[in-house]
Amino acid sequence: MLRIYQNSYRRTAKKAVVYSTKVACCNHSTLCNITSHPRRPPHDQHSSGSGNGRQRQHEEFLLAGNPARGWSIPPPSRGYGMLVVRILRGALKLRYLVLGGAIGGGVSLSKKYEDWKDGLPDMNWLKDAMPQGERWSQFSKNLLEVGAVVKNAIDIDPELKQLSEDKLSEWRSWFDSRLDDAIKAADYQGTQIVETKEDLTSKTTVAALGITTDESRKKFEKMQNQVETLQTEIMNVQIKYQKELEKMEKENRDLRTQYILLKTNKKSSAKKIKKSLIDMYSEVLDELSGYDTGYTMADHLPRVVVVGDQSSGKTSVLESIAKARIFPRGSGEMMTRAPVKVTLAEGPYHVAQFRDSEREYDLTKESDLADLRREVEFRMRASVRGGKTVSNEVISMTVKGPGLQRMVLVDLPGIISTMTVDMASDTKDSIHQMTKHYMSNPNAIILCIQDGSVDAERSNVTDLVMQCDPLGRRTIFVLTKVDLAEELADPERIRKILSGKLFPMKALGYYAVVTGRGRKDDSIEAIRQYEEDFFKNSKLFHRRGVIMPHQVTSRNLSMAVSDRFWKMVRETIEQQADAFKATRFNLETEWKNNFPRLRESGRDELFDKAKGEILDEVVTLSQISAKKWDDTLTTKLWEKLSNYVFENVYLPAAQSDSFNTMVDIKLRQWAEQALPAKSVEAGWEALQQEFISLMDHSKKSQDHDGIFDQLKSAVVDEAIRRHSWEDKAIDMLRVIQLNTLEDRFVHDKAEWDQAVKFLETSVTAKLTQTEETLSQMFGPGQMKRLTHWQYLTQDQQKRRSVKNELDKILKNDSKHLPTLSYDELTTVRKNVQRENVDVDTDYIRQTWFPVYRKHFLHQALQRAKDCRKAYYLYTQQGAECEIACSDVVLFWRIQQVIKITGNALRQQVINREARRLDKEIKAVLDEFSEDDDKKAHLLTGKRVLLAEELIKVRQIQEKLEEFINSLNQEK
Repeated sequence: MLRIYQNSYRRTAKKAVVYSTKVACCNHSTLCNITSHPRRPPHDQHSSGSGNGRQRQHEEFLLAGNPARGWSIPPPSRGYGMLVVRILRGALKLRYLVLGGAIGGGVSLSKKYEDWKDGLPDMNWLKDAMPQGERWSQFSKNLLEVGAVVKNAIDIDPELKQLSEDKLSEWRSWFDSRLDDAIKAADYQGTQIVETKEDLTSKTTVAALGITTDESRKKFEKMQNQVETLQTEIMNVQIKYQKELEKMEKENRDLRTQYILLKTNKKSSAKKIKKSLIDMYSEVLDELSGYDTGYTMADHLPRVVVVGDQSSGKTSVLESIAKARIFPRGSGEMMTRAPVKVTLAEGPYHVAQFRDSEREYDLTKESDLADLRREVEFRMRASVRGGKTVSNEVISMTVKGPGLQRMVLVDLPGIISTMTVDMASDTKDSIHQMTKHYMSNPNAIILCIQDGSVDAERSNVTDLVMQCDPLGRRTIFVLTKVDLAEELADPERIRKILSGKLFPMKALGYYAVVTGRGRKDDSIEAIRQYEEDFFKNSKLFHRRGVIMPHQVTSRNLSMAVSDRFWKMVRETIEQQADAFKATRFNLETEWKNNFPRLRESGRDELFDKAKGEILDEVVTLSQISAKKWDDTLTTKLWEKLSNYVFENVYLPAAQSDSFNTMVDIKLRQWAEQALPAKSVEAGWEALQQEFISLMDHSKKSQDHDGIFDQLKSAVVDEAIRRHSWEDKAIDMLRVIQLNTLEDRFVHDKAEWDQAVKFLETSVTAKLTQTEETLSQMFGPGQMKRLTHWQYLTQDQQKRRSVKNELDKILKNDSKHLPTLSYDELTTVRKNVQRENVDVDTDYIRQTWFPVYRKHFLHQALQRAKDCRKAYYLYTQQGAECEIACSDVVLFWRIQQVIKITGNALRQQVINREARRLDKEIKAVLDEFSEDDDKKAHLLTGKRVLLAEELIKVRQIQEKLEEFINSLNQEK
């Protein structure tokens, strides 16, 4: 297309240009040298039209006026026309170039956009997840209506509202400032990255020509890592802000709730929520289940215990009484693995709720019923631990609904006669023992369930019931599945069972029920309707009149059990309350005798007190003086570093020909690799040591309570185990230590004296360790053997013989190398053979090492003494000093590194690590506070156990009295 425009332009130019003129303007004259080409013929094919004719006439006039010049001057209008034509030509060329560039750029940009679009992730799932169209509009409208209703319904106190808004504004301003800082940092990094990318583009262009290196690639990767790190930090700030907003919203809701409650109490302070009798009684049983887990004689409160063989229909009977299918089911599988206490109460809505949960399950909805059954099964399986099949832990729940009879029932695992391979070996005995425990309560009502579809002789439950209640004064017998029994059993046999003449056991009453048609999906209403229809039309129960009408249906059974339950409660509750009064009196007397000046405090109260003391000690950690931190850190650092300095720096350098060069190499390698990590480790141990010393110091105070020691130790150990030093501290220390070790000149006399003292102290300590090693290797001296009646072992005698020969070598050559030559080893071995001591070369080398170490340390100590007053000589001669003081310079450099590192670690401890340790301790305390087993393990002793029992008995006794008062008012 561009070529077509150019050809058109050329044709137009040929028509427009007759002569080409070159004009050179002079500096101080208006005259111009005009050079014209030979004039075209007058009848040229390009010279047509009136305009061209006038132009020719003008040219002829000019030529006529200048016959002697040999050239012609074009008219002025032609020169201006040529200039205009040139301008037009340039403009046209520029237009075509711009047009072509725009078209090419558009194509390239479109291709780039398509590539970028293809690289985006698939976001079609949002269309399915988010409502669209009318659904979204309706959802937004409903949400606005709910917000308006809630806003109008809740009248918040202006002061309370202002308080919450101020606090929220404070958090919002804090986040905005942090976000602004992050954005500024991102802009700064982004500016650097943009500049770097421009440089990188130029470098990449040069790389295409073969000029660049890999440095640009590494720099670009580093910038990418910085961008990713910055994005991660911004994301973390956003997450933190979101969590704080959620926390503030929760606090705001709590404040609103408290305000509404306070406002309600002001209007009607005399009104109190009155609990029902059955709820109050159930709370007493819940308290007892936590207090008396062994079911001793202290817990004789009435309850209905549902017992029966496995798959006899006892769970179905309980569900029929509760009017809801609330328990999980299995085909022949043991489903009831733990006692389930069900409190039935009358209420306007049919709901269920666990004791330790706030959720209410709507029993009229199948989805809530399914969730309830899953939760029951989960709690049962969670209660079974240690490879057991059944558990003694009670699962407590409440079921309320219209027409429910008030009572407390306990569903127990079914009694089995044979165990399967997937059961624990003690399953059968555990179920028998658990059933006996519940039935042994003299005030418990036993609901004995018998399967009517199987032979009565196969029953196991009747024998257990007869053992616990031989007279049948608190037993109610229930025959289930009578619809199947009508088809299979002899009517006379059923009559004997329901009249109490077939089994030797006795009972207060005998009932027949139908618990279903064997369909899992049948509702309780359908089952009850089927039961009513069956008893109306049954030949066995209706036409022949085998039993009385009040002995059939689950409805009659539930009323009979409820009546008997409340009768038993009224007869025995006073006696039980008196028993707990006596127990409380005995416990209070025992407490006064053992702990007369202490108040009875339970584990929760003691834990809170210990928590406060531990947090106070953490605050004290920040009050330690800087000098004490420096001393502790210096000591810890030298403990960590001394062995490396001697074994890997000092001794190898002393063995080399160039001591200072070897020292520089070793120190730089050390500072780049192991020194920073070892320093952080020393700081961590110093922090741990100081905190533990504070805890130990608090034990010496007069008001110290030793009951918290075990808990405090466990919390501190766990927090220190979790605590770790910040990673960036290692990089910071590495830079500081490398810069410090670069200094090789001692600046003044005071530092020189300190370095000499440090060298002498360190060498003396190392010499003491070496002498202890030699003492163990060579045995006690002659004086000690005489005074303490000690003898040398055979190995010690051999060592002494070798040592004598080695001492001769060192005496002849005081500057001996650290290793023995082959000739020296042979000489020592032959010399000791003359004393009938046979040793090999390795044995000699093992003996030589500590002997030479002692010799070298003595020499180093002597050099340190010689260098005490050699500072001015050192300043004048430097490394070429007549007295060899390179050891002093080395230990001065080590001393400076320890000082600088200790100072940096102290600042990190005070500014960062103490607060991070405080957070770890708080997190551990929060975890321990929610773990009752952990608190019971860490807070123990007679004082704690007695206080816990006294508090529990007092609570039970007070609840019993409250229940008795309400029961008497109902009468």
